[in-house]
Amino acid sequence: MIPQEWLLKAIWADYSLAVALTVVVPLALLVWAFAVGLGPLIQLLIVYWRVSSLLAVTVYLMIGGLPISFLSGAMARLLIPLSLWFWRDWSTALEQSRSWAARAFLLWRWILTGYMGVGFFFSGAFMPCAFQASLSLQCRAWFEPPLGFREIFHPNVPPELLGSLGAWGLVVYLLYGVYFVWRLRPPTEKRELAA
Repeated sequence: MIPQEWLLKAIWADYSLAVALTVVVPLALLVWAFAVGLGPLIQLLIVYWRVSSLLAVTVYLMIGGLPISFLSGAMARLLIPLSLWFWRDWSTALEQSRSWAARAFLLWRWILTGYMGVGFFFSGAFMPCAFQASLSLQCRAWFEPPLGFREIFHPNVPPELLGSLGAWGLVVYLLYGVYFVWRLRPPTEKRELAA
């Protein structure tokens, strides 16, 4: 196993990269897209923010010390790249665009996809933590950055309450995900169900 000190440094580095690549950059890209009126980029980034909200849910689950957060974090690392590559019509429009905002997005999409892939395998090694009744020291190391987030943004709120909010957020996210997939059905299937 990885020495605890190295593991903590790697986890903190992962969280720092996550803040930069999943919050700061896409927020700047969204503002830029609105400023230049680039519709396909706006649409893709709106989808991105909906999907990536699972990362926020995961942070709150980890603040509460809930092991399911290991599963939700892994799922977020899979769904985020999928959401950025799935919509071919918007992607094609951006690939054909000469806008610097579109080019910046395309570069960021590749970087984020690589980061999420590496992160999935790094954090995936700790997936068994989701099924442990008593979390090991190495599993609990993943909770340190979210607890640091709590100290900054929610210092007077009990971790259990924030964990409960994360759990409710996960329920809402899953229900919305089911609804979204249902809406993606092919049109012929929708007509057959209506008949």
